[in-house]
Amino acid sequence: MDAIAAAKSGHLGLPLGSADIGAVLFGHALRLDPSDPAWPNRDRFILSGGHGSMFLYAWLHLAGFDIPLDEIKRFRQLHSKTPGHPEFGETPGVEATTGPLGQGTANLVGVAVAGKMAAARFNTAEHTLFDHAVVGLAGDGCFQEGISNEAAAFAGRFGLDNLILFYDSNDITLDAPASKTQNEDTAARYKALNWDVWTIDGHDFDAIARAYAEARAARNNKPKLIIAKTIIGKGIPEVQGKSAAHGEGGVKFVETARATLGLPPEKFHVSPETRAYFSARAAEQKRAADAWRATYAAWQKANPALAAQLTAGLLRDFGTSAEVTATIPPFGTNTLASRISGETCLNAIAAARPLVISGSADLHGSTKNYIQGGGDFDIATPSGRNLYYGIREHAMGAILNGVAYHGIFKPSGATFLTFSDYLRPSIRIAALAKLPVFYIFTHDSVGVGEDGPTHQPVETVSALRAIPNLDVLRPADAEEAAAAYGHAVARKDGPVALILSRQNLPSLDGLPAEERRAGTLRGAYVIHKETAPLDTILLATGSEVSLAIEAAKELGPTVRVVSLPSFELFDRQPADYREEVLPRNITRRVSLEAGRTGLWWKYVGLNGIVLGNDNFGLSAPGAVALRETGITKDALLNAVKALK
Repeated sequence: MDAIAAAKSGHLGLPLGSADIGAVLFGHALRLDPSDPAWPNRDRFILSGGHGSMFLYAWLHLAGFDIPLDEIKRFRQLHSKTPGHPEFGETPGVEATTGPLGQGTANLVGVAVAGKMAAARFNTAEHTLFDHAVVGLAGDGCFQEGISNEAAAFAGRFGLDNLILFYDSNDITLDAPASKTQNEDTAARYKALNWDVWTIDGHDFDAIARAYAEARAARNNKPKLIIAKTIIGKGIPEVQGKSAAHGEGGVKFVETARATLGLPPEKFHVSPETRAYFSARAAEQKRAADAWRATYAAWQKANPALAAQLTAGLLRDFGTSAEVTATIPPFGTNTLASRISGETCLNAIAAARPLVISGSADLHGSTKNYIQGGGDFDIATPSGRNLYYGIREHAMGAILNGVAYHGIFKPSGATFLTFSDYLRPSIRIAALAKLPVFYIFTHDSVGVGEDGPTHQPVETVSALRAIPNLDVLRPADAEEAAAAYGHAVARKDGPVALILSRQNLPSLDGLPAEERRAGTLRGAYVIHKETAPLDTILLATGSEVSLAIEAAKELGPTVRVVSLPSFELFDRQPADYREEVLPRNITRRVSLEAGRTGLWWKYVGLNGIVLGNDNFGLSAPGAVALRETGITKDALLNAVKALK
């Protein structure tokens, strides 16, 4: 109450209504080591209702994590460890960035998947390294968001019995009582999805502890839902049980509530007895974690190869982009769709890096991202490296984030590019939280053809490029695809989106394979060099690069072609390299991409011409669709002629 009152901002309802759940979890049930928040076998707790962040900060502070009382007092202030919503990497003990409601419920599923995979991969008959639980707290808003149902269906089908989700069921949403917008039987729905379900009084310590203990002990291939009936804003009579408990509406009643709750006048009060209890609890938890570390040391000595794998995963160290790319043999002069060359790339990398995993939203046959010999993740085969998400792109995106939050495996997932908008909120969170996830998006343009405008992602690449800290790569041939995959696997500090074609792309063998790969890793490079004084630059990406090269050959020796597979990588290059590729004094420039034109102007300049497609596509064979939308060599030739 005091932190939210001081900030004059925040949410009182969940922290007060779920306080008893927090007391049992952080004071009794969760297996943590506050002195080492990254301890690999810790239980993971994720607050899906991130607006209730003071719940999490208060309990982490009491439990002994490095969140001093001064940081609690600086709730929601600039550069504090207690931002408005929990942010992964910013606050010790925060396991996930959960902004949009429902994200956390699906993140939990990803963490649980990774926990199952880790146990299957690293536990031995002699040593158990991984047996942690994955615990979450969510409210009505999270359960109403569709992503939570997708994730729950996945968890039930794949038997994630290491997952325990508390439902803060207070029957209140922001605008009105929950009955205004829902009348479902949540318990029946989750039972139908193959979950075990308990319904308890969320203010009864014994009931909470008993349900948790039963849920944790029941390893029966069913995830667990504990429906805790609570009173939102409990302890502030003027707002408790009402929508007014959302937000900071109860702040003006905090002083009277202090007396109601039996608290002394002192703000930010914690009794000495409470401090002593949690201090003893932290010491006990450290002893348990130290016992695990002794087990780890023995396991490491007995299993040096597995230990090297685990260390690399925990460090997010899969090699440099060049090292990962070198895993993929050269392709020669084959004409291949980049989704097909991508299949070769993924499998070559996966053979050398066993912590790379993949999955698809029911499109493996089209996205070509199945890891051969990797097995399928399932109840009986948790070591499998291929995940079948079903037609659940929303959940897939957040589950991928959960695997990354867990911190060992390198996750990737695939669907058609036009459906990437279904997982866009999760991509945005991955970029914000700097998660090393990569996406395989195929069927990249109007070249998809007959399926028509609904499946032709005219605006989608530009929309992805607009997300900060997301690297987008659209390779022009198999060698560029190899480098794109190399970067996707190597990147540690953010996600990567690979944009791959259905249609065949010719090998751009005017340059050696190693130069195309090296140029791709720099984001842009000269793929066709002028042989006379330079006066015109053609820029293109993906399937349009071959058209630019054809046009340049007709236009003569003064024309350069720049392949620009990644805006983000190129923009991070030193200024002298960018000047070398795109000299400022050459203003005669034309770009071509089968998509929206707007973002290209920064490379072309006001004196140049940007060719693309600012309308939706049309249903026709791919070559016809490209021609009708102006993605042709002739369009380039005419544009160059029109330059001043």
